[in-house]
Amino acid sequence: MDDSVDRHIARWRGKAPFDERVEAIVTRMQFLVKHLAQAKDTALAAVGLQDFEYETLHWLGARGEAGRATPTELAAELRVSPAGMTGRLDTLEKAGLVRRIRSEEDRRRVDVELTSEGRALWLRAMDLRGEVEDEMVGVLPPDDQDALAALLKRMLLHVEHPGRS
Repeated sequence: MDDSVDRHIARWRGKAPFDERVEAIVTRMQFLVKHLAQAKDTALAAVGLQDFEYETLHWLGARGEAGRATPTELAAELRVSPAGMTGRLDTLEKAGLVRRIRSEEDRRRVDVELTSEGRALWLRAMDLRGEVEDEMVGVLPPDDQDALAALLKRMLLHVEHPGRS
């Protein structure tokens, strides 16, 4: 059975120079990434979050149970200006998803932490995204999943560390 990439390759065959195997691999990866991005958008809409809100909650959630970071740390991790981060945090704080608190180590410093509401909303979005990811990868048996993960890792290592074997 043909998929959309088979049709794409057939449409371009003889019209442009390309390696069909490479085109098939890269285009399928692009289409799968697009599918995951759409699933993320759907999950965020279902829980009422915007992408910037989710990303901020996600970084805080990755910091463990306390879910704390300084605004400067968040801005650096999310590659946002300090002013942009302040705006994000104002929005999230007004929604009750984060709170600003004085640091326990240094009273001059402010930390941002997830509220229980923020954590619950973030986890709900994660569950919805995870369902789509599990369904997509679940068509492969575990051995194939392991093989695919290993192959993708080799490709990523090559891109992240050019010139190394």
